[in-house]
Amino acid sequence: MIALAANTRIFVYTDPTDMRKSFNGLSGLVKEHFDIDLFSGHLFVFFNRKRDYVKILMWDNDGLSLWCKRLESGTFEKLVHQEQGSFEIDSAGLVMMLRGVQIEGTPRRKRYSIKQPQAA
Repeated sequence: MIALAANTRIFVYTDPTDMRKSFNGLSGLVKEHFDIDLFSGHLFVFFNRKRDYVKILMWDNDGLSLWCKRLESGTFEKLVHQEQGSFEIDSAGLVMMLRGVQIEGTPRRKRYSIKQPQAA
């Protein structure tokens, strides 16, 4: 599994992605659709139309890393969000999504968190 720092953010691209895209193609999607620096160390998650294939792109201090997973059966959960294009999840949500746990409707226990100020 991918090791994440506590301040790593995870962004999910909601539109179906052509999984023939690799580093350059996915980097272009990040620059076009996210208001986040590609080299920030955050994760960018992409799914194909059938939602049985996922790619995760991240900057790893000295180069881009690409993590891929293809399911032999079943699909990844399609999360429903108001905004189209992209949304952000936490590391627990990512792990649950990759493991096949239903995220929508699953109650979460209250936890304390310090909200990071948004960059202007």
